Amino acid sequence: MQWIKNLNEGIKMSSSVKKNLFYSLLYQIVTTALPLITVPYVSRVLQANGIGIYTFTFSITQYFILFGTLGLTLYGNRQIAYTRDDKEKLSKTFWSILFLRIITIGFAAILYVIIFFRIKEYKEIYMVQTINIVAAILDISWLYTGIEDFKKTVTRNLIVRIVGVCFIFAFVKTKDDLMLYVLINGLTSLLGNILLWFYIPGIVNKVKLHRNEILIHLLPSIKLFIPQVAMQVYVVLDKTMLGLLSNLTEVGYYEQSEKVVKISLNLITILGTVMLPRVSNLFAKGEDEKIKNYLNFSLRGVACVAIPLTFGIISITDKFVPWFFGTGFEPVKYIIPLLSPILYLIATSNVIGIQYLLPTNKTREFTISVTSGAIVNLLMNLVLIPKFGAIGACLGTLSAELTVTLVQYKYINKDVDIRYYFEGIKKYIITGVIMLLVVKMIGYTLNPNIITTVFQIFMGTFVYIVGLIILREEYSNSLVKSLTSSLKKGYK
Repeated sequence: MQWIKNLNEGIKMSSSVKKNLFYSLLYQIVTTALPLITVPYVSRVLQANGIGIYTFTFSITQYFILFGTLGLTLYGNRQIAYTRDDKEKLSKTFWSILFLRIITIGFAAILYVIIFFRIKEYKEIYMVQTINIVAAILDISWLYTGIEDFKKTVTRNLIVRIVGVCFIFAFVKTKDDLMLYVLINGLTSLLGNILLWFYIPGIVNKVKLHRNEILIHLLPSIKLFIPQVAMQVYVVLDKTMLGLLSNLTEVGYYEQSEKVVKISLNLITILGTVMLPRVSNLFAKGEDEKIKNYLNFSLRGVACVAIPLTFGIISITDKFVPWFFGTGFEPVKYIIPLLSPILYLIATSNVIGIQYLLPTNKTREFTISVTSGAIVNLLMNLVLIPKFGAIGACLGTLSAELTVTLVQYKYINKDVDIRYYFEGIKKYIITGVIMLLVVKMIGYTLNPNIITTVFQIFMGTFVYIVGLIILREEYSNSLVKSLTSSLKKGYK
């Protein structure tokens, strides 16, 4: 069958791609485990209102970071991938983009301080959040992503995240320690970005730059800035609008619900991060057929994982929320199931947008898709948040993500093997529904505690795997064989 041929082509990844997937997967496993430790603790200590204050002020800070970077992170990632085979070009590209970032983010930082120095409510917290803007100035992770050196970024992130968790448990003891919580999170980001600078001498040379060599990157980065603004609208604006149109407690409910969903999402979207520089490099070499094989392989892969995760989260929420978050977060058990379908939608749009449209220079198509989602999200939020609070924000997010996915799919439907894709989708949905029913039935007879959740997850995974075997789903079997073979070889 044709789809099996495509699958085999997709699995033939280079060793560097497999190695990057390995490091990224390791990082995501750790970063998935850490919130499972910190979220219950922070929820009980800071409570919904404290979490809401942190989330709301951080969302405001993110706008200044967004406008300061001007699309230079995605642009820098792509340009580094284009020039990585020539060290002289690589060095000039890096330093010129870096100097431009320092200028633009520096200007945003000054503007931020001027504005929030005069604001009385949460003034101290806004000032501490400035650390995140300084961290953004020093962020050079886009260089390592562009040259596909994920080992350094993963190592850096693991170290600082573990240090951050230790500091949270050591110093954040009561709801009055909110300022310390904000400070620890900011310093963690700053430390992580500083550590990456120690590797710079071995990667790029010192070069002399003219002003024009710096400014030449401004216009192309602005083209990527527009879709980033649109993406930020439906990623961050939910929390800002909840704080303005509802209250900060609702922000806390929404933030904790989103964390649970996005813990799982992190495990799915690593493929897009790893593949962007690889596809950019293939595009520069004109290898279009390989790009299409990667696209089909990745779309099927995220569906295989995202669909059962969506059903799985819905099935365990009733028994999971009470023991995980503690008292005061009861509404979260209604919000999480509503939000969980974004797992599949974001995973799919991540593959199409980040792994295909951007690296193949289809910036216009990517911009239209995310702008459409941003408009839908903004309108839905204006209507629903005042009446329904966090639940209204969930519905707005779902509508936005569905819009983005459908618009992007319209642009790539000629490049996707539809029969190959939907042959797997129907099997994943059938097995996922059966898994949901089984896990729900188990939950009815057990009390809400960690043992119940672990047992439900184990049984859900077992039912899903057995279901795929019974339905003779070839993709997952081939993927498991490929990954097992890679792991046996080891990564040194």
